[in-house]
Amino acid sequence: MIVHRGLDDLQPLPGAVVTSGTFDGVHLGHQTILKRLNEVARAHPDGQSVVMTYWPHPRTVVSNDSQDLRLLSTLEEKIELLQQAGVDHLVVIPFTRAFSQLTSGEFIQQVLIDGLGTKKLVIGYDHRFGRDRQGGFDYIQAHQAEYGFEVEEIPRQDIEAVGISSSKIRTALNEGNIDAATRFLGRPYSLTGTIVKGRQLGRAIGFPTANLQVDDAIKLIPANGVYAVDVIQSGETYGGMLNIGFRPTVAGEHQTIETFIFDFSKDIYGEQMTLQFRAFLRPEQKFTGLPALMEQLQKDEQNARFRL
Repeated sequence: MIVHRGLDDLQPLPGAVVTSGTFDGVHLGHQTILKRLNEVARAHPDGQSVVMTYWPHPRTVVSNDSQDLRLLSTLEEKIELLQQAGVDHLVVIPFTRAFSQLTSGEFIQQVLIDGLGTKKLVIGYDHRFGRDRQGGFDYIQAHQAEYGFEVEEIPRQDIEAVGISSSKIRTALNEGNIDAATRFLGRPYSLTGTIVKGRQLGRAIGFPTANLQVDDAIKLIPANGVYAVDVIQSGETYGGMLNIGFRPTVAGEHQTIETFIFDFSKDIYGEQMTLQFRAFLRPEQKFTGLPALMEQLQKDEQNARFRL
């Protein structure tokens, strides 16, 4: 997959079959559109599938309620997921207030025609574009002879049959509903970041942890609690149990993401690590002291190993 950062240095693509959207999480609903996009592109000798997405997320630019918005995928994660979906070209449009003010006609002419050389547009049944979401399938269909490209709408029943949205997945993760999030995404939800030093209290009670600092502040952190996770570090996968929260038993003052990696003893401070969420085990709770905490952690480890 070729990644294009903006339209300035991009020449119109021959046989461009295009779709657009934020694609946060690249969940099963998105994958329905991407599968059809690739099918249409492969049906033509010179066809190329093109995904146009936006960064930063449009809501962070145009919405007054975006301060608490957390995303399912960072830009780099989105790029990797779209590559795995078999897309030929990804165009990342810098989303600005000026861009948000393009009318539907300006968007079609400047972006789809002049920028990408669109031959066919594939969109979901409810997809809108342009200032105030003016444009959509009906608008393009009525003007496709004038614009010189075709438009195909993914049928409503195909999208609704999946019944998935990024907002539903965010809600599931905020509630600790890992099973639902995994089902909607079609894969485990993941966090990637850098391993940093903590207070090292876990080491003192026999449960040394790797503290993860997530690299992108806008990435969604699931609900506080204890989880069974897969841990990917330096190309190897390990089992682990994860605590997200404030560590009330030891008077923690800020949220931490701490993982006890099973059967692991390497020094990995400063290195990258990815956590894949497999199961929610229990909410975070305050214990009467370290002995009670240690007893519960032993039970958590048994439970986590069983769930992995």
